[in-house]
Amino acid sequence: MRLVYKYWSSIRLLSKQIKQVTFHGSRFSRKMSDTSLFVIPNDTDVCFLNCKEAFEALTPKEKCYAYHLSKAIWNGSLIVLLQTSPESPGIYLLLRKVFAKQTVEKCPDGLTHEEWKAILVYASAVYSNSGNYKSFGDSKIIPNLPQDKFELFIKMSQAYKGDAKNIQGLWDTVKTRMYSLTKRQQQLGLGEANGITTYFSHNCDMKDAEICQEFMKEKNLSAYNTRLFKTKCNGKVAYEIRQASVDMAKGEEEKYGDVTFRVTRGDYSPLLRACIQSLEQAKECAANENQMSMLGEYINSFKTGSIPAHKEGSRYWIKDHGPIIESYIGFIESYRDPFGVRGEFEGFVAMVNKEMSAKFNKLVERSEEFLPLLPWPKEYEKDTFHRPDFTSLDVLTFGGSGIPAGINIPNYDDIRQEEGFKNVSLGNVLASGYKDTKVTFVSDTDVELLKKWKIPSFEVQVGLHELLGHGSGKLFMKNADGTFNFDKTKVKHTETGDNVSSWYEANETWDSQFSVISAPYEECRAECVGIYLCFDPEILKVFGYEGETAKDIVYVNWLNMVRAGVLALEFYSPESNKWRQAHMQGRYVILQILLEAGEGLVKVERTEGSDGKPDLLISLDRTKLESVGKPAIGKFLRKLQVYKATADFDNGKKMFGHYSAVNDDSEPRFLSMREIVLSRKQPRKMFVQCNTVLKGNSVELIEYEASPEGLIKSWNDRFQNGENDDVVEALWKDDAKYFD
Repeated sequence: MRLVYKYWSSIRLLSKQIKQVTFHGSRFSRKMSDTSLFVIPNDTDVCFLNCKEAFEALTPKEKCYAYHLSKAIWNGSLIVLLQTSPESPGIYLLLRKVFAKQTVEKCPDGLTHEEWKAILVYASAVYSNSGNYKSFGDSKIIPNLPQDKFELFIKMSQAYKGDAKNIQGLWDTVKTRMYSLTKRQQQLGLGEANGITTYFSHNCDMKDAEICQEFMKEKNLSAYNTRLFKTKCNGKVAYEIRQASVDMAKGEEEKYGDVTFRVTRGDYSPLLRACIQSLEQAKECAANENQMSMLGEYINSFKTGSIPAHKEGSRYWIKDHGPIIESYIGFIESYRDPFGVRGEFEGFVAMVNKEMSAKFNKLVERSEEFLPLLPWPKEYEKDTFHRPDFTSLDVLTFGGSGIPAGINIPNYDDIRQEEGFKNVSLGNVLASGYKDTKVTFVSDTDVELLKKWKIPSFEVQVGLHELLGHGSGKLFMKNADGTFNFDKTKVKHTETGDNVSSWYEANETWDSQFSVISAPYEECRAECVGIYLCFDPEILKVFGYEGETAKDIVYVNWLNMVRAGVLALEFYSPESNKWRQAHMQGRYVILQILLEAGEGLVKVERTEGSDGKPDLLISLDRTKLESVGKPAIGKFLRKLQVYKATADFDNGKKMFGHYSAVNDDSEPRFLSMREIVLSRKQPRKMFVQCNTVLKGNSVELIEYEASPEGLIKSWNDRFQNGENDDVVEALWKDDAKYFD
């Protein structure tokens, strides 16, 4: 589980040269002259993740450990291309091969500087998102220049001159999908009407996902490292559940009702093999037995496809207290699986920021003091709070589709409930990526407060969100031996007053029971914990804030949340009536709760901007935060926890769905307001990460400039000499038949 905020920076109107396309089926029928929905603007900010000071403080052995872990993560992260869209691997290969031989400093003949910048920004976006769909929002990314201009660049490149047949073949294969904006291809999703996914074959829909989940539940199989492929022969449906592993196994066909299932192994096999090779080398540089055992279990998991082995590795990871180098790797977050249970490959390597970590550790030390402040009875809290590591880290490597601000892992319910977890805040991500260069929709006074206190208040929110948000709350469970982890004769349901009558069975998890809403629901719960607890003066003292400064921190934290609820409208699709981003859906829900609280606490009003165009003004009455806002959030937060604890999907979905609705049924008419939000939306920042290189017996850090050119260079250096190109291409072509 992770915490992500949308960053905002200046935007200008984009090239008018892109052909116009109508969004069929949309009540707003927006034309592609408004390309901000699908292009990355040329002036998008690129931030450098500085970690030099922390890296240089490492010993030679620690640097070696970080180097091999990073190599394992980058090799494994190529899997994400295959998890994103049918064309993502091909686009990546085309860009990598072309830029491997192309100088990025000079604009090629035949292109304007704006067109060249558009190509550089598009390539940077594909690298940063591990594909051509946004990691934050799941909408498609298309180049900000006409297709014929992009083709001109390809054909003028040195790579094309040296290997025209191969480069032309790649271009011919991906060019249509690269630019296509058919209704289904506009966003990620499952089913003909909802979007594109490669976690399922093209002919699957939500019913197929449900049948598969029932089968896997019956067989006690985890979906974290799987994909589902459906075939039909003579009217009979056959499913293949493909597990990620080095080992290849076809599996036995098994009849299940009117369909058959076959569980196979070997998905992404060669990429996992490359990952394992580097993990084996990292083991030789490990600092202790816990790290060696952890890596050993990860290797076993990636080799065999065993999720229990990965869980065992996660147990060793939890036991590895206070490491100098922190890392995690595997199929982790399920945000981009339309069904919400399959994990995207992810990994990170980072070094501890001791100063900020000290504050988080103080919060951990006093956790048992703060947990009772949450608005639910003690029976709904874990029997034992296992104090986790909570560190602020400077990221060296983050492989995956996007970089969060904070993480709470592992995501395995049984481990989190009974053994514990870890929290990390990614300090250099916060420092470089969360500064607003332009703040929309608030007064000038609030703009100044946000600029001054946004990052400090966000550090408080990250701490509370991760530690006491994701880290709190009990799940009522029936164990395999028939016993319960709570007294079902005494524990009362907070909303009905009756005895609790529902719970999780032994083979059920939070993800499996709440599936499609599990991510936004849980992120909303954690966000509510953050804004609910941030009033406490003792918590604020932990972070060094008292008096008027503390009051400003609280106000800015709430204002930032309310504003995020408005900005969230960008991530709602009226065409499909679906949200495309879990965190932003959660923040929109929180906004609805605060508006419902009334008494003038929150206002969102239409205005005219200084440019004469429609604008919005968000007002938050800071005198009513504690008297009106906090009780409203507390009541809602209690329900979120109770429905989660009791595995009550029906009531949880009903409540969460009600507050997630976007319509014009009443003021302030959020559905039409979305048009104003889109017209003033800001692009998400991209990050340039360092590389490490092994020279003799020493490891050196390579830094890059904060620009699209620097980002592309970093990827050129990361995969020199076409490392893994053939592997990615073979896997891509082998998958193609499932996505035609």
